[in-house]
Amino acid sequence: MDTTLRRTVARLIFVRAGLSTILLGSAVYAQIAAPGSLPVDPFFLLIGLTFALTIAYALTLPYVEDKRWLVDLQLAGDALIVSAFIYFTGGITSYFASLYVLVIVAASAVQFRRGALLVATLSTLLYGGLVLAQYLAASGLISGGWRFDDVNVPLPARSFAQYTVALNVFGFFAVAVLSGSLANSLRSAGARLEQASTEIADLQALNQHVIDSLPSGLATTDLDHRILTFNRGAEVITGIPFRAAVGRPIEDVLQLPPSVATIPAGGNPKGKPSRRHEFRYRTPDGRGELEIGMTATHLETPGGRAGLLFTFQDVTAIKKLERDAAIQQRLAAVGEMAAGIAHEIRNPLASMSGSIQILRQELPLSAEQAQLMDIVLRESERLNTTIRSFLAYARPQRFQIARFDLRRALNDTALLLRNSAEVQDGHEIVVDVPAAELWYEADEGQIKQIIWNLATNGLRAMPDGGRLRLVGATDATSDGVVLTVQDEGIGIPEGELDSLFQPFHGTFAKGTGLGLAIVHRIVADYNGEIQVSSQAKAGTTVSVRLPARAVVTT
Repeated sequence: MDTTLRRTVARLIFVRAGLSTILLGSAVYAQIAAPGSLPVDPFFLLIGLTFALTIAYALTLPYVEDKRWLVDLQLAGDALIVSAFIYFTGGITSYFASLYVLVIVAASAVQFRRGALLVATLSTLLYGGLVLAQYLAASGLISGGWRFDDVNVPLPARSFAQYTVALNVFGFFAVAVLSGSLANSLRSAGARLEQASTEIADLQALNQHVIDSLPSGLATTDLDHRILTFNRGAEVITGIPFRAAVGRPIEDVLQLPPSVATIPAGGNPKGKPSRRHEFRYRTPDGRGELEIGMTATHLETPGGRAGLLFTFQDVTAIKKLERDAAIQQRLAAVGEMAAGIAHEIRNPLASMSGSIQILRQELPLSAEQAQLMDIVLRESERLNTTIRSFLAYARPQRFQIARFDLRRALNDTALLLRNSAEVQDGHEIVVDVPAAELWYEADEGQIKQIIWNLATNGLRAMPDGGRLRLVGATDATSDGVVLTVQDEGIGIPEGELDSLFQPFHGTFAKGTGLGLAIVHRIVADYNGEIQVSSQAKAGTTVSVRLPARAVVTT
């Protein structure tokens, strides 16, 4: 409100200066056109005084907010200046009585109806007093230097003067009431407009906060697919700031494949749900490749279609969970077959192996027949080992939970590996553990089995030698531990990472293809997580994150 008052007073000062300039120009023209028609000295003196007061008012402008009486002083001064003009230009016969109206209108603009009525009252008193003094001087009732005491100056009849004064007074108050009412209405309308503007701004801010609070990406485009809006969720997912995205084609920003980029242009029939599309997105900030789920639909407005609306999410973690769930389902199906396999294969196999051993001992065999018997026994043992591993994977295991030092499990497993047939010339096994104890609550045998299976795979991936690192550490994000097995081998193709833990998916000549599946089952039993990163011809790193166990059972 104070800022509005200052602006209004500044406009009033500007108008006052303009009117003073117009009066000065008119007076000069009148003197040139009709010399002697105006009292030169006092008239030009008043115009000069008006200019001086205008300058003084301008200097007090910074203080009008705190000292409102300065505004009242300006309005009263204007009324006095107008009265002086009327005094020097003939009183009742002056043409400047209408200038009071300008002062009243100015008062209504600054002080509204109340100010207009006060200035109208002041103008009535001043104007009425001047006319009264003029007629009293003409009647000889007052004297002493008044310009109105010249009896040679003819005056209108008193009835005409009364009529003129009454008419002007009526005009003063009529203008005060009307302009004051308009000013009050304008002030009320301005207040309502300001309130409505504030509410609209608050609503817009709320809408923007809601849009920016969405975890999903939200983008709108024009009909040419150029981005108009890009919310904070979209910035987080894509790694592209709002300013860098606006104005660019949505296909370039989201890296839409051609099969997806052409779908929004065709649109969807009215009332039909939009189809969901999924594609891969490589982030520009180096986070890697994400899987994005996106829905595109037309942006409908009362004026028709204004563009397109895109909503998208980072579904990388969800897709990983779906793949893990699919693996679990397949593993569960395989587990249900374990008991049947045990009865249908293992028992007959044991009988066959025992019978062949007896026959080999009792029958006279040639060298070739003995070799065939050895092959049958060896393959029977290999098949029995496969079944044993399969049963170890498929059967529920009894946990022997105890508190132990994880460093011991890593060192013991490394010692066994160094003396196993898996180690060849050029292999180096390094154990990296902290100096202090690394306590953990779990089944130590199962933890060793995790390390052994991952380590043997790492050794097999380095047929020409290399370093195998076994690392144990505390998980910085939880109270659990992290076991890491890192090799310098041939690496794993990207397309095989998703099926890495499926049973019988082994890629090495040795082994049953169940080692990693057993690791996955044990880790899943502990509600842990396995992370695999691999690069062709550079090696593979497998990290197993195991949560802390709060209860110890022995």
